[in-house]
Amino acid sequence: MIVYLRLLSTSFSFAINALRMNKLRTALSFLGVTVGIFSIIAVLAAVDSMDRNIKSELSGFDRNMIYVFNHSFGPSEIPKWKSDQYPKMKYEEYDYLKRNLTGVEYASFNYFTKSEQMKYGANYAEVVMRPCSSDMQYLDNVKIVNGRFFNESESVNGVPVVVIGHEVANTLFNGLNPVGQVVRLYGKRFTVIGVIEKQGSISIGGNQDESVYMPVNIMRQMFGDNSLVSTTVVILKPNREVDIKHFEDEITAKLRLFRGLKESDESNFFVNVFGGMMDMIEKIIGQMNIVGWIISGFSLLVGGFGIANIMFVSVKERTHLIGVQKAIGAKSNFILFQFLFEAIILALIGGLVGIIMVWGISIIVSSLLDFQFVLSLSNIGVGLTLSVFIGMLSGYLPARSAAKLDPVEAIRMGG
Repeated sequence: MIVYLRLLSTSFSFAINALRMNKLRTALSFLGVTVGIFSIIAVLAAVDSMDRNIKSELSGFDRNMIYVFNHSFGPSEIPKWKSDQYPKMKYEEYDYLKRNLTGVEYASFNYFTKSEQMKYGANYAEVVMRPCSSDMQYLDNVKIVNGRFFNESESVNGVPVVVIGHEVANTLFNGLNPVGQVVRLYGKRFTVIGVIEKQGSISIGGNQDESVYMPVNIMRQMFGDNSLVSTTVVILKPNREVDIKHFEDEITAKLRLFRGLKESDESNFFVNVFGGMMDMIEKIIGQMNIVGWIISGFSLLVGGFGIANIMFVSVKERTHLIGVQKAIGAKSNFILFQFLFEAIILALIGGLVGIIMVWGISIIVSSLLDFQFVLSLSNIGVGLTLSVFIGMLSGYLPARSAAKLDPVEAIRMGG
């Protein structure tokens, strides 16, 4: 053990001397490793951070939530031009499904529509509109910090009330209590009855801080179910004990019956399970990881060749020293490990520089953007392990050639 510790210390000294004596050559040799490790760790950290942020955002949503409308969440055999011609969901269909499906816990009839401008006095705010039924507060995991959400009666009767997001409240009311205030929207007067707890921006499903929830039936009174600027959606959540596949099949069967579709007719709607969208997101994240590994692999390959090149040059420059070491009794394994450790140390230096670069970028990105960029210990471990592996792989042949040198020939060549 002491011998190998001395060997490691000697190899480290040789590596440092190589860095000092041949700064440009050495820098160029592990630049590829630095770029490769930086690329891989940056991609892994970015994808990992994105995955964590998305999962954190969606943690309040149930995977069994189902969206029924004329579009599919993911790839479909039905061409888009054809699904665009499918009829939009109607309120009567929502009411029918809510009353006739087995095991419905929450149900909401929603409009997916464009943003609008809300006005209070001289103040304006661009808001994300969310016309919906009262159950949407549970489906969307809405947390009210002031006031309340509208109830079933207000939703059914289309009472002109709104629940606003944290950012909307700050923009329009400037510290004034929004509850009870009257705002203008779509040219009509609405009373604010609730304010949503601050959530922060999210990448999936829109930002509640900039949202305005209103009873869906007042939207229907103004625009009807077939508005060209909106899509109607029925959102359903079954009880926990209900089998999700059976629930999907029951939705399909009952909606086909309501629409009078024959057995030979294809369904003119899609039953989208929220968990399926999450699976699709996870699949995309996995593919991004693979692409990142492939692209970064080329940089690592270049870095490996660079280190192999400098090690061959190092062997040639120290041929005389190798001959002397062998002449005084140094074993071949001692010579082999000496150069192998040197290659690993060079690769580790390149890897550490790459990791430090990612760490610096993670701090900058997290401070400038509303996005938590995380460089995890597992990613650092991957970077260091890859550095050691590249060092061993690229240093083995040069080290082996040094270990096989004949001492007499090495002294003669070195002289």
